[in-house]
Amino acid sequence: MNSNRHAKPVFSLALAMACSIAAFADRAIAATAEDLDRDSAQALQSLYKTSPIASEISKHAKAVLVFPNIVKAGLVFGGSYGEGVLMKGSKVIDHYNSVSGSWGLQAGAQSFGYAMFLMTEEAVEYLTKSRGWEIGVGPTVVVVNEGWPRTCLRRR
Repeated sequence: MNSNRHAKPVFSLALAMACSIAAFADRAIAATAEDLDRDSAQALQSLYKTSPIASEISKHAKAVLVFPNIVKAGLVFGGSYGEGVLMKGSKVIDHYNSVSGSWGLQAGAQSFGYAMFLMTEEAVEYLTKSRGWEIGVGPTVVVVNEGWPRTCLRRR
Protein backbone atom coordinates (compact mmCIF):
# COMPACT_ATOMS: atom_id res chain seq x y z
CA MET A 1 0.00 0.00 0.00
CA ASN A 2 1.37 3.40 -0.94
CA SER A 3 1.26 5.71 2.13
CA ASN A 4 1.91 8.70 -0.13
CA ARG A 5 -1.50 8.10 -1.72
CA HIS A 6 -3.24 9.50 1.38
CA ALA A 7 -0.81 12.36 2.07
CA LYS A 8 -2.23 14.83 -0.47
CA PRO A 9 -5.89 14.48 0.60
CA VAL A 10 -4.92 14.78 4.29
CA PHE A 11 -2.81 17.88 3.63
CA SER A 12 -5.54 19.43 1.47
CA LEU A 13 -8.12 18.79 4.18
CA ALA A 14 -5.88 20.31 6.85
CA LEU A 15 -5.20 23.41 4.75
CA ALA A 16 -8.90 23.81 3.95
CA MET A 17 -9.78 23.49 7.65
CA ALA A 18 -7.16 26.08 8.64
CA CYS A 19 -8.34 28.55 5.99
CA SER A 20 -12.00 27.96 6.93
CA ILE A 21 -11.33 28.50 10.63
CA ALA A 22 -9.43 31.69 9.86
CA ALA A 23 -12.23 32.94 7.60
CA PHE A 24 -14.66 32.75 10.50
CA ALA A 25 -12.12 33.86 13.09
CA ASP A 26 -11.70 37.28 11.50
CA ARG A 27 -15.28 38.10 12.40
CA ALA A 28 -14.74 37.12 16.02
CA ILE A 29 -11.26 38.49 16.77
CA ALA A 30 -10.75 41.30 14.29
CA ALA A 31 -9.36 44.42 15.88
CA THR A 32 -10.91 47.71 14.91
CA ALA A 33 -9.29 49.26 11.86
CA GLU A 34 -7.95 52.09 14.02
CA ASP A 35 -6.33 49.63 16.48
CA LEU A 36 -4.81 47.62 13.64
CA ASP A 37 -3.50 50.77 11.94
CA ARG A 38 -1.93 51.99 15.20
CA ASP A 39 -0.41 48.58 16.08
CA SER A 40 1.04 48.25 12.57
CA ALA A 41 2.63 51.71 12.67
CA GLN A 42 4.11 50.97 16.11
CA ALA A 43 5.46 47.59 14.97
CA LEU A 44 7.08 49.20 11.94
CA GLN A 45 8.69 51.93 14.04
CA SER A 46 9.97 49.31 16.48
CA LEU A 47 11.44 47.34 13.55
CA TYR A 48 13.21 50.42 12.22
CA LYS A 49 14.73 51.14 15.66
CA THR A 50 16.07 47.60 16.06
CA SER A 51 17.07 46.90 12.44
CA PRO A 52 19.04 49.51 10.51
CA ILE A 53 18.74 47.31 7.39
CA ALA A 54 14.94 47.46 7.53
CA SER A 55 15.08 51.21 8.01
CA GLU A 56 17.33 51.56 4.97
CA ILE A 57 15.18 49.24 2.82
CA SER A 58 12.06 51.23 3.76
CA LYS A 59 13.54 54.35 2.16
CA HIS A 60 13.42 52.63 -1.24
CA ALA A 61 10.19 50.63 -0.81
CA LYS A 62 7.05 51.69 -2.67
CA ALA A 63 4.86 50.23 0.12
CA VAL A 64 5.10 48.01 3.19
CA LEU A 65 2.75 45.19 4.16
CA VAL A 66 2.83 44.96 7.97
CA PHE A 67 1.40 42.18 10.14
CA PRO A 68 2.04 43.24 13.75
CA ASN A 69 0.77 40.00 15.30
CA ILE A 70 0.41 36.56 13.72
CA VAL A 71 -0.61 33.70 16.01
CA LYS A 72 0.56 30.24 14.97
CA ALA A 73 -0.43 27.02 16.76
CA GLY A 74 -0.43 23.35 15.99
CA LEU A 75 -0.42 19.78 17.17
CA VAL A 76 0.37 17.68 14.08
CA PHE A 77 -2.07 19.92 12.11
CA GLY A 78 -1.44 23.61 12.53
CA GLY A 79 -2.44 26.99 11.30
CA SER A 80 -1.80 30.66 11.74
CA TYR A 81 -3.83 33.81 11.45
CA GLY A 82 -3.11 37.52 11.63
CA GLU A 83 -4.27 40.87 10.36
CA GLY A 84 -2.20 43.59 8.77
CA VAL A 85 -2.12 46.74 6.72
CA LEU A 86 -0.60 47.93 3.47
CA MET A 87 1.13 51.26 4.03
CA LYS A 88 2.52 53.82 1.60
CA GLY A 89 4.63 56.13 3.68
CA SER A 90 2.61 56.65 6.86
CA LYS A 91 -0.76 56.26 5.09
CA VAL A 92 -2.75 53.03 5.36
CA ILE A 93 -3.92 51.90 1.90
CA ASP A 94 -5.77 48.66 2.73
CA HIS A 95 -6.23 45.87 5.28
CA TYR A 96 -5.28 42.19 4.83
CA ASN A 97 -5.52 38.81 6.55
CA SER A 98 -2.72 36.26 6.63
CA VAL A 99 -3.72 32.59 6.85
CA SER A 100 -1.55 29.49 6.71
CA GLY A 101 -1.94 25.78 7.28
CA SER A 102 0.57 23.03 7.89
CA TRP A 103 0.89 19.46 9.00
CA GLY A 104 3.73 17.31 10.24
CA LEU A 105 5.80 16.95 13.37
CA GLN A 106 4.79 20.06 15.33
CA ALA A 107 3.42 21.00 18.72
CA GLY A 108 3.08 24.39 20.34
CA ALA A 109 2.14 27.96 19.70
CA GLN A 110 3.93 31.20 18.94
CA SER A 111 3.20 34.78 18.13
CA PHE A 112 5.24 36.85 15.70
CA GLY A 113 4.98 39.78 13.34
CA TYR A 114 6.49 40.58 9.99
CA ALA A 115 6.85 43.31 7.43
CA MET A 116 7.09 42.77 3.68
CA PHE A 117 8.69 45.58 1.70
CA LEU A 118 7.26 45.97 -1.80
CA MET A 119 10.04 47.45 -3.88
CA THR A 120 8.25 48.12 -7.18
CA GLU A 121 4.96 49.68 -8.23
CA GLU A 122 4.23 46.45 -10.10
CA ALA A 123 4.38 44.50 -6.82
CA VAL A 124 2.05 47.00 -5.14
CA GLU A 125 -0.37 46.80 -8.10
CA TYR A 126 -0.29 43.01 -8.05
CA LEU A 127 -1.18 42.99 -4.36
CA THR A 128 -3.93 45.59 -4.60
CA LYS A 129 -5.55 44.07 -7.71
CA SER A 130 -5.44 40.42 -6.62
CA ARG A 131 -8.05 38.92 -4.33
CA GLY A 132 -5.33 37.02 -2.49
CA TRP A 133 -2.00 35.40 -3.15
CA GLU A 134 0.53 33.02 -1.75
CA ILE A 135 4.09 33.90 -0.83
CA GLY A 136 6.33 32.36 -3.47
CA VAL A 137 3.67 32.75 -6.16
CA GLY A 138 3.49 36.08 -7.98
CA PRO A 139 5.95 38.72 -6.76
CA THR A 140 9.50 37.62 -6.02
CA VAL A 141 10.10 37.37 -2.29
CA VAL A 142 13.47 37.76 -0.59
CA VAL A 143 13.40 36.72 3.05
CA VAL A 144 15.89 38.23 5.49
CA ASN A 145 14.77 35.94 8.32
CA GLU A 146 14.15 32.19 8.35
CA GLY A 147 11.16 30.03 9.14
CA TRP A 148 8.46 31.67 7.02
CA PRO A 149 5.33 29.52 6.82
CA ARG A 150 3.50 29.08 3.53
CA THR A 151 0.97 31.88 3.77
CA CYS A 152 -2.25 32.85 2.00
CA LEU A 153 -3.09 36.56 2.03
CA ARG A 154 -6.46 38.03 1.31
CA ARG A 155 -8.00 41.47 1.56
CA ARG A 156 -10.28 41.91 4.61
